[in-house]
Amino acid sequence: MAGLRDDPILETNDIKEEKREEVSLDKNKPQDKEKERDINNNSNNMAPPPTGNSIHRSGSRPQLDLSKAAIQGNSEERDPTILLPNQSDDISSHLALDIGGSLIKLVYFSRHEDRSSDDKRKKNVKERLGISNGNRRSYPVLGGRLHFVKFETHKINECIDFIYSKRLHRGGIDSHSWLPDAPANENAIIKATGGGAYKFADLFKQRLGVTLDKEDEMDCLVAGANFLLKAIRHEAFTHMEGQKEFVQIDQNELFPYLLVNIGSGVSMIKVDGEGKFQRVSGTNVGGGTYWGLGRLLTKCKSFDELLELSQRGDNRTIDMLVGDIYGGMDYSKIGLSASTIASSFGKAISENKELEDYRPEDISLSLLRMISYNIGQISYLNALRFGLKRIFFGGFFIRGHAYTMDTISFAVQFWSKGEAQAMFLRHEGFLGSLGAFMSYEKHGLDDLMVHQLVERFPMGAPYTGGKIHGPPLGDLNEKASKIVF
Repeated sequence: MAGLRDDPILETNDIKEEKREEVSLDKNKPQDKEKERDINNNSNNMAPPPTGNSIHRSGSRPQLDLSKAAIQGNSEERDPTILLPNQSDDISSHLALDIGGSLIKLVYFSRHEDRSSDDKRKKNVKERLGISNGNRRSYPVLGGRLHFVKFETHKINECIDFIYSKRLHRGGIDSHSWLPDAPANENAIIKATGGGAYKFADLFKQRLGVTLDKEDEMDCLVAGANFLLKAIRHEAFTHMEGQKEFVQIDQNELFPYLLVNIGSGVSMIKVDGEGKFQRVSGTNVGGGTYWGLGRLLTKCKSFDELLELSQRGDNRTIDMLVGDIYGGMDYSKIGLSASTIASSFGKAISENKELEDYRPEDISLSLLRMISYNIGQISYLNALRFGLKRIFFGGFFIRGHAYTMDTISFAVQFWSKGEAQAMFLRHEGFLGSLGAFMSYEKHGLDDLMVHQLVERFPMGAPYTGGKIHGPPLGDLNEKASKIVF
């Protein structure tokens, strides 16, 4: 796409006019003669204006500064921006991608001020060039934000258009490289992870002129999770029976833990420290299974539509319960109530009904419970193998959905008899892209003196609150949502 190689942010004449205004002096006036001398002296010490693309790595550029990183906004936001108050504006990259089988997850950096209008862009040309009162700025502007955006993978062209519209492939609108006369850097790179980093590498090169520098998927998942758990307050939380509580994990108590990333499939990773981990298990029954089967059975066009449908469902019309087998009675000898699910979708085999006779809402809920329980149970069994008490769940299968989190939490609690705990992350779907973003500098959190990043709170010091998508389950027995046996 030829048009993507030009960046018409500001007219060239706009820049020239501002520069003329800055240096227009009357040499006959003594005060202007003094100004002219100052400008000339400063220009001799001035570094040449930057050229090329700021995404390209340079050893002279500052590294990520994660000190005092914090979530910006209130506890109700999903995928909230993360404030980096001490980050230099000269950050070496503005963009990283995690291109999965179903979704593309994108993390990008912007400076504090959003300069979206032409007037603001023109007004701040001198600031962008590092000029203040005729002098080049000798210090960096501090502060910025990490933003989080997702696209469906089959709509990858929309993702590329978004990157182009914000000039993220050229260092972002905030960088020097947005200038129209800045030459394109053929060696510009974007860090990327996931299978799509290989599959779509040629497309990114063709449309944006950038190279995808591929990072290992597991490395990125663990790095992203460790960053969030170590550096960000109000990131991790528990969710049981509709109640959400934020918890801050003391870094000395964080490792080891089990990271369960639920994407199209599921990976289970035992994390022992920075860069120390092993994938111990997984399952092919994950978010792609829910979306794929749900689309076939309900004709829903999107994952979110399927989740919304489940909120109006009643799985008792489809799932076979213990009470269905025992005439409405509990199986008390082994502790199973009448409302316990004995077989997901099991009732469909004993009724003379066709697919169209079942409500899509009920099908969606039954499918969601089946997959969530399965993941929760397998996760606990793997935590049990290694004596792990904490299990963190990430990936876009969850999406802040109350039913999903309650179901997973109940499964972990049920099988562990309350000894293990399921916890969730507000940036659940962006672990890989966060890890890829930090991989530009290959800088571990231990090197960044992480003990200074956050005020420590012991495990179990909760902050209650936050909006959950979907109504709470309420009484789990009434919803027939217990574990299969």
